[in-house]
Amino acid sequence: MRISRHRRKFQQRVEEPKFRVNEKITNPEVRIIDENGVHVGVLPIAEAIAQAHERGLDLVEISPKDVPPICKYLNYGQFKYEQEKKDRIQKAHAKKVEVKGVRLSLRIGNHDLDIRKSQAMAFLEDGDKVQVELILRGREKAHAPLAEKVMYDFVERVKQDVPVRIEQPVSKQGGRMTLLIAKT
Repeated sequence: MRISRHRRKFQQRVEEPKFRVNEKITNPEVRIIDENGVHVGVLPIAEAIAQAHERGLDLVEISPKDVPPICKYLNYGQFKYEQEKKDRIQKAHAKKVEVKGVRLSLRIGNHDLDIRKSQAMAFLEDGDKVQVELILRGREKAHAPLAEKVMYDFVERVKQDVPVRIEQPVSKQGGRMTLLIAKT
């Protein structure tokens, strides 16, 4: 069997427009709102498009799920630009939730637990999620229930100061145990 050495070009996804414009509107009748926001009434699609062209504007379907769909006389290019601008601003203000890690061990001391607790609390206060991780080495792998108890005790210590919920219970992969918590 011959192995192709050529990389396939990724096909660009063609994004469908969110709003149908002019002739792309398929309903026979539409409810019209003019450029000033005044309700005009229900018109046949051909007449509505003709009125839009007379005004030098486009007929844009704003609410396609209504019966009949609501359309508005707009300058579509300007409308599309305003929508993209709103989306960019909304995306810029959105906080991306990160997952920060805190690593424990089976034989961790109280002072080290307090330090990990303060780190986890700082992460949670910043709005991030915390992945508690415990790695079992050698003979420790035989004591998985004890490791699970250490992890849940740590969560209880954190709960005393910050209200948290367990988003993902303890999962074990090989010698690594993980638990995901987030602020409620």
